[in-house]
Amino acid sequence: MEEAAIIEHITLFGLSRQEAAIYLCLLKNEELTGYEVAKLTGISRSNVYNGLASLVEHGAAYVMEGTSSKYLAVALPEFCDNRVRYLMKVKERLVADGPKKSLPREGYITIEGYEHICDKIRHMILGAEMRIYFSATGAFLEEWTEEIRELVKAGKKVVLISEDNKELFSKDEELRDGIIQYRVPEHFREPEEEEQRSDQIRLIIDSEYILTGTVTGKSDDACLYSGQKNFVRVFKDAMRNEIALIRIARNE
Repeated sequence: MEEAAIIEHITLFGLSRQEAAIYLCLLKNEELTGYEVAKLTGISRSNVYNGLASLVEHGAAYVMEGTSSKYLAVALPEFCDNRVRYLMKVKERLVADGPKKSLPREGYITIEGYEHICDKIRHMILGAEMRIYFSATGAFLEEWTEEIRELVKAGKKVVLISEDNKELFSKDEELRDGIIQYRVPEHFREPEEEEQRSDQIRLIIDSEYILTGTVTGKSDDACLYSGQKNFVRVFKDAMRNEIALIRIARNE
């Protein structure tokens, strides 16, 4: 990973870009004085000392007392684990005491960007109370193995439709036995239609909320999220009909 990318990722743990650069410098070296950090990073000495004080405050560095104070980086895994643990505690307090907000049932919400779509999928799957119906390519469905495993362990119904006829979880017998899977036969669609549908996803949670759209891994991916009753009912009927056709094709 490039240094700029490492710094960018470190900032996600509550450090400024400059603090992240100083922390990375400490990680690459033994204990350093503020003067040595300034010399290695090219950051002004006053900013370095402010940054080092902030790193100590955030639990990213230790101070080694001596004739002149030296600083030692807290190991990266330890720092990250501590920050995640701290944020989880903060999350619990916020959820308990903060304002409650739920998305409107009757509206249609556009979710843009691959990462944001994946965040929504994860939240929907883990929030399911009874069942999920999830249709996508086999590879995309298997990206959610751990989330699906949580549902199976909780005894919730999981129905997966592999749009590209891929067998799901072929090496995980326990998980495979805990789901209902349907594989769309290759002859169901014309080649151009199959290509068009290869990046489509459809997700229904508890027969109340749906997410549908395209996922290609890019920032311009977009999905529609809704709990509008008529829309959800039409969506469910379409998926139910597709499952019926698959079962007929399989002579079930």
